[in-house]
Amino acid sequence: MSARPMLKAERRQVIGKQVKQLRRQGKLPGVVYGKVLDEPVPIVLDYREAAKVLRGATASEILDLSLEGQVLPVLVREKQKDFIKGTLLHVDFQAVSMTETIWAEVPIELEGEAPAVKNYGAVLVQSLDVLEVEALPGDLPERIVLDLGALEEIGDMITVADLVLPPSVKVMADPEEAIVVATAPRSEEEVEGAETTEVTAAEPEVIEKGKKEEDEEEV
Repeated sequence: MSARPMLKAERRQVIGKQVKQLRRQGKLPGVVYGKVLDEPVPIVLDYREAAKVLRGATASEILDLSLEGQVLPVLVREKQKDFIKGTLLHVDFQAVSMTETIWAEVPIELEGEAPAVKNYGAVLVQSLDVLEVEALPGDLPERIVLDLGALEEIGDMITVADLVLPPSVKVMADPEEAIVVATAPRSEEEVEGAETTEVTAAEPEVIEKGKKEEDEEEV
């Protein structure tokens, strides 16, 4: 018996802007598609139950979706959110075959302390936070954990080639691409200028994105 997280769904008849009514009823609209299905299927889930499972699910974690008496192994391909309220608006699932390879984005998590930071005040710059891989669904890692202990001096880096993954997992990125680099610390003037720029640029982007996703029609 599968130990994977289970989501219960029903076929959804309501589409387009009318799905707002479902949200008011405590439902989460979504869609499931994939080669194992004849066509995309609009679905609806209980919001509270689905949110508990989806909150911790990564883009490479296989979930079980129960639909019309059938249990489908699925990946979460997209989660649309209301960034102001912090609630889910819509979720896309891809139904997969456990015997066919697929691609997925695996999140990269940093662990431990870099000696370069402790000893030299280095600043860590992470240029990759997800890694695209290809594997059988059952072989997909849910996350990749990097030990920052390898960053001993300023200029040290961890690249894609440094990752230790099972032979069954094919990495799609350039092996020489840097994941995280220990860079020289910036002056106080540079830090203050960067913080001002980041805050000014980020606020309109979040508001615009939230509004756009709330207004768009869904499948």
